Amino acid sequence: MTTPLELPGWTHRYSGKVRDLYVPADTTADAKADRMLVVASDRVSAFDHVLTPGIPGKGELLTTLSLWWFDRLADADGGDPVPNHVIHDADVPEPVRGRAMVVRALEMLPVECVVRGYLTGSGWGEYQASQTVCGIHLPDGLHNGDRLPAPIFTPAYKAPLGEHDENISFERAVELVGAEHAEAARSLSLQIYERAAATAAARGLILADTKFEFGLDADGTLTLADEVLTADSSRYWDAEAWRTGATPEERMASFDKQIVRDWLAAHWDRQGEPPVLPSDVVERTAARYRELIARLTD
Repeated sequence: MTTPLELPGWTHRYSGKVRDLYVPADTTADAKADRMLVVASDRVSAFDHVLTPGIPGKGELLTTLSLWWFDRLADADGGDPVPNHVIHDADVPEPVRGRAMVVRALEMLPVECVVRGYLTGSGWGEYQASQTVCGIHLPDGLHNGDRLPAPIFTPAYKAPLGEHDENISFERAVELVGAEHAEAARSLSLQIYERAAATAAARGLILADTKFEFGLDADGTLTLADEVLTADSSRYWDAEAWRTGATPEERMASFDKQIVRDWLAAHWDRQGEPPVLPSDVVERTAARYRELIARLTD
C-alpha cells in the first residue's frame, strides 16, 4: 500500500483500502481535538485486494460527490435536514485539497446501513436460495435486477479490516447497537434513500442500492458520516438501459468499478497477488466515475 503523505498539522492514524485517516498533531486546542481529516485516494480494490494502478482522479471524484450529497441532504427544502460530520469552514491541507474532508469525530455504529431498492448482488444470491434478503421475505418470481415492491433495510456487520462484512438481520442490529439506535438508523436510511433515488431518477439514473454509515456526536445525535451515495458505496444504473437492455449485463451496467471486477474475474484465479490492471480497464473505469458525477451534479 502507498506510504501515507506527511501533512503539516496532521498525524496519520489509519489507512483503509481507499481512505487515509489523520488526526490533529496538536490537540491542545479543545475546539480541534475532535477533528479528523479523511483523505480519499485513487486506490481501487476488488476481491479484498488493493490493485495497481489506481484510478486517476477517483479520490477527488468520490470526495466531490460526497460533499455534494452531504450539502443536498442537509438542505431542509428536500425534506428533513440530515446532520452530517463535515466541518465546512476547516482548512484542508493543500497537498490533498479536493480529495479530503475535515470532519467531526463520532462514536461510529458497528453496522453498515444498507438500503436495497432493487434485487441484485448478494441479495439476489440469497433470494435464490431462500426467497429472503437478510431475513426479509420477498415475493416469489423476482429476477436479478428487478425493482422491489418497496425499498428494504438490510444491515451488515462491519467486519475488521481484511475480513468480509456480514449481512445480518434487523434483530441482530438491535443486539449490536440497541433498539433506539437501530430503529432510528433504519428510518433515516430509508428516508435518505428515497430522496436520493428521486434525485437520481430525475437525471435518468436508478439508485439500485446503497450503504450509509452513522455515528453519534457528543450530544448523542445520529449523524451521517464516512462517504455518501458515491460510486463506491452505491450501485447506480442507467434507467433507459435498465428498461431496454437485452441482457442482465446491459440492464445493470453500473457506474463503478464493475469493469475492474469483471476483468479480474476473467484473468485471475484469486491465488497470489492480482495482476496489474491494463490501461484500457483503468481508463474505462475512470470514465464511468466521471460520467456519474457529471450526470448527477450537472
